[in-house]
Amino acid sequence: MARRRRGLPVNGVLLLDKPQGMSSNFALQRARRLLQAQKAGHTGTLDPMATGLLPVCFGEATKFSSHLLESDKVYRTRVRLGETTDTGDAEGTVVERRPVEPFSEADLEDVLARFRGVIEQVPPMYSALKHQGRPLYELARQGKSIERAPRRVTVYDTRLLSSDTEGFDLEVACSKGTYIRTLAEDIGHALGCGAHITALRRLKTGPFGATALKDTVSDVGEKMLTLEQIEAREDQASREALLLPMDILVSYLPRLDVDDAAADRLLHGQRASIDTTGLAKDGLARLYRNQAFLGLVAVTATGEIAPRRLVATAG
Repeated sequence: MARRRRGLPVNGVLLLDKPQGMSSNFALQRARRLLQAQKAGHTGTLDPMATGLLPVCFGEATKFSSHLLESDKVYRTRVRLGETTDTGDAEGTVVERRPVEPFSEADLEDVLARFRGVIEQVPPMYSALKHQGRPLYELARQGKSIERAPRRVTVYDTRLLSSDTEGFDLEVACSKGTYIRTLAEDIGHALGCGAHITALRRLKTGPFGATALKDTVSDVGEKMLTLEQIEAREDQASREALLLPMDILVSYLPRLDVDDAAADRLLHGQRASIDTTGLAKDGLARLYRNQAFLGLVAVTATGEIAPRRLVATAG
């Protein structure tokens, strides 16, 4: 007998403002309980020290969360100069202190320019990357260090917000897989004094987030919400009203609207004939019937589409 899943069939996306000192998974579970949702998942972890945007997917939206994992990000960070820690952030132990030689803002801008574009990073030991099935941070806590291959990432921009004798504030737009801790360490090394981050806030991921330098309204017209703001909504309906529709996760894909006959074929796992003008073979598209989102289809041939990932509520 199938085990019945506890909770309500809640579907949608929540733009959660993760608080400092809380793991991404703990924040996710808090949000899931507040929404009484059967199923939830996030789209990329934030370190416990970090705050900011953590999109949480509920129910059928989890089927499309991987599309956000591949997206670009924007962070704001505070970099402390003169100290290197074993974790690359303020939660670690200081392993080296070096004097900070006087530098001008122009000097700092010259160094930042070296870290724009395609760069290579060695992932930190204190990360969730796995070695032989174990997260690196577990090995790091045991005092072990594993050789890590450099990875190519793209830093689109490093925008200096302010600087003083102790460090500087930076806004970074980057590709997926970029470690801001490592970026700060590399900048500190280039300055000859070492560095680590003391604060980190994610402002944007993919289409979601605050406009640069303003933690206000996002590109999709919604604000990040704290757990306290969700809890303040006293009934289930008003809490669910905070969610964005699940198809916003794949809003960058082309849209296809089909009639009932084509939709029924696709929902039964069959291919359907439809005008695919302008769509690339093997490309994905969003599928709709009567304005209702049904999921994703792929163009298998000219004039033909096949189901790829459909929502269970579409039947």
